[in-house]
Amino acid sequence: MRNIGVYSTATEMLDALARGDTTSVELVEMHLERIEQVDGELNAIPVRTPERARDAARAADRRRADGDTAPLLGLPLTLKESTRVAGLPQSAGIPESAGHVPDTDGIVAGRVFAAGGCLLGTTNIPFALSDWQADSAVYGRTLNPWDTSRSPGGSTGGGGAALAAGMTPLEIGSDIGGSIRVPAAFCGVYGHRPTETAIPRSASMPPHDLDNPAAIMGVQGPLARSAADLELMFDVVAGPVRLEDRAWRLEVPPARHESLDGFRVAVMPDIPFASPSRAMRAAVADLADFVSDAGAVVGEAMPPFDAEQYFHDYLATLMLITTQGLSEEQRRRAAERMQATGDPTDAARARGMMLSATEFLRLLDRREAARRAWGEFFEHWDVLVCPTAIDAAFPHTDGRFEERTLEIDGETVPYHHMVVYPMWAIFAGQPATAFPGGLDPRGLPLGLQAIGPYLEDRTPMRFAALLEAWNGFVPPPAYA
Repeated sequence: MRNIGVYSTATEMLDALARGDTTSVELVEMHLERIEQVDGELNAIPVRTPERARDAARAADRRRADGDTAPLLGLPLTLKESTRVAGLPQSAGIPESAGHVPDTDGIVAGRVFAAGGCLLGTTNIPFALSDWQADSAVYGRTLNPWDTSRSPGGSTGGGGAALAAGMTPLEIGSDIGGSIRVPAAFCGVYGHRPTETAIPRSASMPPHDLDNPAAIMGVQGPLARSAADLELMFDVVAGPVRLEDRAWRLEVPPARHESLDGFRVAVMPDIPFASPSRAMRAAVADLADFVSDAGAVVGEAMPPFDAEQYFHDYLATLMLITTQGLSEEQRRRAAERMQATGDPTDAARARGMMLSATEFLRLLDRREAARRAWGEFFEHWDVLVCPTAIDAAFPHTDGRFEERTLEIDGETVPYHHMVVYPMWAIFAGQPATAFPGGLDPRGLPLGLQAIGPYLEDRTPMRFAALLEAWNGFVPPPAYA
């Protein structure tokens, strides 16, 4: 394999396949060997499918020889464990679901396989996909290849770690609380949370396989080691769900600009109740200087939201969605426990668990108002840049959410501050691309994100691609 290694991008691997410089069998064997070498420590890919990958690779090489040019043909890759794949466990980290093995592929997995992807395995997640770590009683804990004492992010933490350690070139994750972008940030890779309606969100949580599940804000989307690879996977999996595809077609417009000197870049002001770390603020300032020097219009701006109310509305909506499987008594007890802390944010979470139908409809109205405000904002700006998370990767932690804390520049802050920056794109369904922002003084990756206009996913992805001249993916020293 000429000039192709485990840290080549997916695009580079596919180009090498097209030139005949390598075969899919060689690529798959290279990645299987890498997994054997490094995953014993990291525990990023607990469900491994080596024979399936080898069979798919042999078939892909035959298809290519016959002239097939499917977009992922022969490329090894991984999927998040919660993704519905026929014949593989789909537990979402829930012990009671550990025996759930679907007999059909979900829409997204099916599109990946139809495009020629060769599945190496599925990646680790936390219990019920509900943490910024990847640790569950089903598969154990995933470690961050940059510092194994720290979280790789979550809930697509196994995918982020696998990408950073060279075990896979592409991953599909899901995101309702930063679960694509936080692992990308913590592991120094790229992740794209798509516009809420761009990619089917079905079959991303067991045992549901509805084409339009009763969940808003949740999405599935790609993680990779380059922004170009995000767009590659986005183009494979984006599009309407079954039945709607009889009439609807998704035609995402091209990026608004092809060079930085055309971009109008808004920089988010600090959020007073959740100010990011000094290192994160410095990375944002450095990026602003870089794009300004490249000719972009740069200014501090954001839509005219009440930040704390927006955050609380998001949390209430999130808790309603993510606790729908609990009994009324379980929700009541959890809400009482949250309210007892006296924290307004915990009160918002508790409110969401006990919402009436009327109150939920009011939240939906506020979501639509927020989407309108974002639309008006993006008439004047092309992207909004802010941290992906409040700080770099934190040490592994346990215990109840409301009891956990983070240390930011020597100050103790609530654990739920991790979602303050991811949630800006989530509540109104905006696309957002996470990208590397350099390293902090401890040598940990810093992740930034570009929030873009609704259904204009190529704009933030293109912006992130143009920033690779500033900061791009670098391998963790221990795994380089």
